[in-house]
Amino acid sequence: MKKICIVVGSRANYSSIKSLIRAVQNHPNLELQIIACASALLERYGRVVDQIEKDGYPCNLKLNFIVEGETPLTMAKTTGLGLIDMTNALEILKPDFVVTVGDRYETMATTIAATYMNIPLVHTMGGEVTGTIDESIRHATTKFAHLHFAASKDASLRIVKMGEDENNVFCVGCPRIDLVKETLEKELDLTSFENIVNSYGIGSEINLKNKFLLVSYHPVTTEFGENFKHISNLFDALIKINMQSIILWPNSDAGSSEISKYYRILREKQHNLPFHFVKNLPIDVYVNLMNLTSCLVGNSSSGIREGAFIGTPVVNVGTRQNSRECGENVINVTPDKHIIEEITVL
Repeated sequence: MKKICIVVGSRANYSSIKSLIRAVQNHPNLELQIIACASALLERYGRVVDQIEKDGYPCNLKLNFIVEGETPLTMAKTTGLGLIDMTNALEILKPDFVVTVGDRYETMATTIAATYMNIPLVHTMGGEVTGTIDESIRHATTKFAHLHFAASKDASLRIVKMGEDENNVFCVGCPRIDLVKETLEKELDLTSFENIVNSYGIGSEINLKNKFLLVSYHPVTTEFGENFKHISNLFDALIKINMQSIILWPNSDAGSSEISKYYRILREKQHNLPFHFVKNLPIDVYVNLMNLTSCLVGNSSSGIREGAFIGTPVVNVGTRQNSRECGENVINVTPDKHIIEEITVL
């Protein structure tokens, strides 16, 4: 019986690895271990750990190591504390393999802890290009990892070109798409679903029978100090468009406080906007909204990944997804309010 330890550090981590968690739990020769950590434990980011346990996956350990502030300094300190906590956690659990996802600071902490402790590291979604600090973390993790499960042929080839043994590189696609496919195969009662959507968050109620936008914008860590200006430009366009919108809270990266500050000011000063704000949504709810929305606006990778599969029109704003492979559903724009408005209303 091999013990497989999967680390979940954020809401994005969970959606990216849930289908693997289920597969490991159902395998007769594997023992599932889950470490929930970082923003996955925090209420202001939706406490995805609650959703994990609600889905029937017990968390072996919960590691609280986020340093408050959402600045480059606190990200670096968080990574350091995460490394210490993760080392202790792996010593307790003694897994045979550790699975880490993607490109975030909890990924870096997990990577260093596992490899220095001689525990084979499994990395999903390596080899991708985005052009920000996330890409650097992703490629660094690739060089530490022992097994690579890439989401595309291009990513697989890049991993091999980085010097990794092609026998240890597997092109399996993005695990999130498993969940998208399962969700869309189920019949949707629009009235009941609308009630579910409006039960999350605050703001104007959303009528799903009418057109609506889905907005997901995260900070760009390499543009710290500029995120408030960029989110202001984005919302200048959205306010002028004046379409009902479901707006997701940003993730915990450096610059998050700039975006959340703007949202709070907006909610306090303009009460009549057709905007509904949510911290987090279950994966199936988010997928169905992507399938129903007129357009996804922002800089989330979900527009590029899930959006390509669903066929969701996406206005990708700014540099966060620079150079990432994308489908014809995506239009890339600069954070200019006039351009965003012009493209979004097409």
